[in-house]
Amino acid sequence: VSPATCLRRVKRLHVLGLIERTVSILNADALRPWLGAGLTAIVEVTLEQQSAEQQAAFEARAVADAAVQQCYRTSPGPDFVLIATVADMPAFMAFTQRLLTQDANVRNVRSFFSLQRAKFSVELPLQSGDA
Repeated sequence: VSPATCLRRVKRLHVLGLIERTVSILNADALRPWLGAGLTAIVEVTLEQQSAEQQAAFEARAVADAAVQQCYRTSPGPDFVLIATVADMPAFMAFTQRLLTQDANVRNVRSFFSLQRAKFSVELPLQSGDA
């Protein structure tokens, strides 16, 4: 397929909404000399009140925070699971103060820290013949 045909097809997939956005995935290990050690946390958040308005308010604050890489509403268990990436533990403490401690509706927080990433993918499993 020619480059022009390929580009036209990709643009069509964008218009159809099948491609949400085009991104570059950076190698965090290779960037460490410039970014510092880096710390990835998986954070479970349980809200005191789970009304639709309260959940939407917390979600809006979470997705607006630069440290939050991913945000999921979950059930059962915690109301949200966040994947947050910060420079170091002091930056994580600042993140928790900014997003979690100051929110009176946050009842419980559990944080887990990544020691090693074994797999990271953004691919979606498509059945053969789909595309």
